Amino acid sequence: MKFDIVVIGSGPGGYVAAIRASQLGKKVAIIEKESLGGVCLNWGCIPTKALLKSAQVFDYIQHANDYGINIKDASTNFDGMISRSRGVAEGMSKGIAFLMKKNKIEVINGYGKLNGKGKIAVTDADGKTSNVEADHIILATGARSRELPNIPIDGTHVVGYRQAMVLPKQPKEMVIIGSGAIGMEFAYFYHTIGTKVTIVEFMDRILPVEDEEISKAMMMNYKKKGIDILTQSSVEKVDIKGNRCTVHIKTAKGMETKECDIVLSAAGVQTNLENLGLDEMGIKHDKGKVIVDEFYRTSIPGVYAIGDIVAGPALAHVASAEGIICVEAMCGHHPQPLNYGNIPGCTYTHPEVASVGMTEAQAKEKGIEIRVGKFPFAASGKASASGHKDGFVKVIFDKKYGEWLGCHMMGEGVTDMIAEAVVARNLETTGMEVLKSVHPHPTMSEAVMEAVAQAYDECIHL
Repeated sequence: MKFDIVVIGSGPGGYVAAIRASQLGKKVAIIEKESLGGVCLNWGCIPTKALLKSAQVFDYIQHANDYGINIKDASTNFDGMISRSRGVAEGMSKGIAFLMKKNKIEVINGYGKLNGKGKIAVTDADGKTSNVEADHIILATGARSRELPNIPIDGTHVVGYRQAMVLPKQPKEMVIIGSGAIGMEFAYFYHTIGTKVTIVEFMDRILPVEDEEISKAMMMNYKKKGIDILTQSSVEKVDIKGNRCTVHIKTAKGMETKECDIVLSAAGVQTNLENLGLDEMGIKHDKGKVIVDEFYRTSIPGVYAIGDIVAGPALAHVASAEGIICVEAMCGHHPQPLNYGNIPGCTYTHPEVASVGMTEAQAKEKGIEIRVGKFPFAASGKASASGHKDGFVKVIFDKKYGEWLGCHMMGEGVTDMIAEAVVARNLETTGMEVLKSVHPHPTMSEAVMEAVAQAYDECIHL
């Protein structure tokens, strides 16, 4: 089998690269060892959002009286939530299969390994090996849960995000290691449906990559919900006896233990580079990342790498953007290199968190004189009407030129609102241009305009 371009891995980087290559007239194949869509569609972005939606609906029902609605005896159906989540994932995977067929992309099921210049050995589920040839090969093999050396994942008592989505029964108590997006989202889901949750974070605050004010506000919000949070702490070991786990936690005050049914290891991800033939081919990699240039070319001509396996944020939308840039450059177009300073990050908790650009601390570290504006959703008419007054919008501008340096949000629907800041920053829009752009009323997005107005001492509603 001979192709112009072969992609190994069908996640949001791989399948998007394959489709773009087909659009540009190339004969394309994609190699996938499991399900089309990779982790994102099957075990990550999509099914987790389905679980979170179930939790949010239950949360609404629990507070229905606040909206003048009486509901009695509502209860959760854990198996039903899991089943719905898996159904959503299955539907999305079938959607990718349709897109492959529509774009005339050959789907090859099996494990792909580089086997010489322009050659890939594909081993199927039965152990049978076939050979595929290509002028260009794109590696898009993604990542999996990072396993801590002292906390091995057994898939039953100590689990990664994948097992956490399909537990056989709802745990009564859970300890979550790590307070990044994965840990925070699962904490919200399980706490909302009745599990006692404890978060253990090594850093001095949760969501440590976010602006400090966001971290503090989310800490208060989660503690108010009843979620236990231990910062500046680490899980040293987990003892398992029967169906119970004893978690030994080193805190600033000393050692303490927590009893639980399940320990979720959410301390980042580990790239899938094993058995790809990198070393045999002489492809350079360092600290679990393949070394590439701005158009994702590796050290060996004809081989490219995108997504989680290269340096940069391990996010689905980043992988997709990299895949498109990689293919367009490969096909003789002239795409702009990706601006990694303008990548939005989203955490789908409740309230949600979204951000792009510099934090206030990062701007100050660079010695930039800044304007900072903040508008609380408590002062928003739409937020009050919808019953979601938690959170705020924070904006950071360069004082001299008005450049929009950063935007940080916490609140209902902010993962949809952050795109305004991403586009505006890409267009080099100034603060005054945002301020003078009329925003619709009443909306949550008004808070962006109000925050900008506050930065320029023109805020009307504060």
